[in-house]
Amino acid sequence: MNYADYTMLKFREDDGVLTIALNRPERLNAWNEALHNELSQVFDDVSRDFSIRAVILTGNGTAFSAGGDMDWLQELADDQQRWDRIAAEGRRIVMGILECRQPVIAKLNGPAAGGGATIALYSDVVFASDRASIGDPHVRVGFAAGDGGSGIWPYLVGFTRAREFLFTGEMIPAARAAEIGLINHVVAHDELDARVEQFARQLADGPIQAIQWTKQAVNQPLRQLVAANLDLSLSLEAQSNSTEEHREGIRALKEKRSPRFRNVPSPA
Repeated sequence: MNYADYTMLKFREDDGVLTIALNRPERLNAWNEALHNELSQVFDDVSRDFSIRAVILTGNGTAFSAGGDMDWLQELADDQQRWDRIAAEGRRIVMGILECRQPVIAKLNGPAAGGGATIALYSDVVFASDRASIGDPHVRVGFAAGDGGSGIWPYLVGFTRAREFLFTGEMIPAARAAEIGLINHVVAHDELDARVEQFARQLADGPIQAIQWTKQAVNQPLRQLVAANLDLSLSLEAQSNSTEEHREGIRALKEKRSPRFRNVPSPA
């Protein structure tokens, strides 16, 4: 496969192990329209690349991904008509990771928030730096957690914990995330690259057909659950995109203050 057309993702291939890095380090790898679009395509392209046996997904710079870029969020809030395409891309991102032929290993080199947390948690195995954190703060900007988070969090940590974390948008330190089973491993920051590359090499040099077919079998019930969840959750996220709560959340981000949701008029 030729990955040269991608501009928001950076690729490095090493004997069958492909590293995909979100590449907006100046914005903590926050998603803009171009990055969202590329993420909706890349896992289909990788799945068709039979030279690749394992995938590492990470972020360039100091963060895995800060979630949605606030300027892009403002653009979407101002143009609700764009949401049909955004929702379709969101579905392809989530299902693309689940259905990707190769095992996908998330390497959290720093914070993973919102959509960043979602793509990490849909990966097959998650390693995190001891400096990393993970959370889904959609609600903190007046957004329903609709990009797949509501489907994966209960599956990993149970409904009781998932509701707490999704209702509050709390960012969870990596050690706590591993303790509750949200992620697999926490590694000293300076050892993260070597540890992940060692694990990816173990998979790539292993019985890859058996590993890939095992991924298909393990993910089958999750694919069914998520497919059923996505229609509703993406629809609710689209509805929340047009609310005054969400506009207040964006204003607060831009003004670097806490949102004042109690001052927002209730819907009629």
